[in-house]
Amino acid sequence: MIHINLLPGANKKKASSKPSFNFASLGAGFSGRFKDKMLIGSVASVVVAFAAVGYLYTSQTAYAGELDARKDRAVADSTRYANFLKDRYHAESVRDTLRRQVNIIKSLDEDRYVWSHVVDEVSRALPAYTWLTSVAYNGTPQGSVNVVATPKTPAPDTLHKNARPKRIETDIPREPVAVRLQGHTVDIQALTRFMKDLEASPFLSNVQLDRSELALELGKEVTQFQLTVGYTRPDTSAVRRLPLALPVR
Repeated sequence: MIHINLLPGANKKKASSKPSFNFASLGAGFSGRFKDKMLIGSVASVVVAFAAVGYLYTSQTAYAGELDARKDRAVADSTRYANFLKDRYHAESVRDTLRRQVNIIKSLDEDRYVWSHVVDEVSRALPAYTWLTSVAYNGTPQGSVNVVATPKTPAPDTLHKNARPKRIETDIPREPVAVRLQGHTVDIQALTRFMKDLEASPFLSNVQLDRSELALELGKEVTQFQLTVGYTRPDTSAVRRLPLALPVR
């Protein structure tokens, strides 16, 4: 029997439609590429970068957790110490208030003897044939400053909530005391001696002669003078206070 192939190109097309791979040449191409130094370096860089990113992420996450724990401990300590500081500031305020009151009492007690000391020292230093016509304050009278009033403190809204409050001033300002002496003398040397004796007093200092002039007193020539004497507050240990005892009959 004779067979006639009416489609002579059919077998060729079927045979050519199946792909054929040359695995040897493909493996040789890959091996050649892997032998390229640039490609190896790029792959290594990518691997190292991924490893570094992973390490940094892990370490930063752990460090962030540690910081959160430290922050919580710090907040708890801050709250606890804030109460301690509040109690301390309150105790210091009470202490300064009491200290200021004690200092006010001491200053008032010490300054009530100013005139006694001045009159006593002036009368002791006054020489013969010399007399005073006026003894008075010179300048601002004593007691013009209100030492009892508490110093002003800043308004609460101007202070930070955690700021240390301003402490009360416990020192009491002492007013300078100056005395003006006016008098007459018949001996100019007596005036000089009077000034030296006043300077030698522990309660008086800075004796200055304001004016000195001749005048007539009951038909006699005398020297009118005016002195300005400063009062010095001596140390409390230098002042002796004795009880006043009066005999009772």
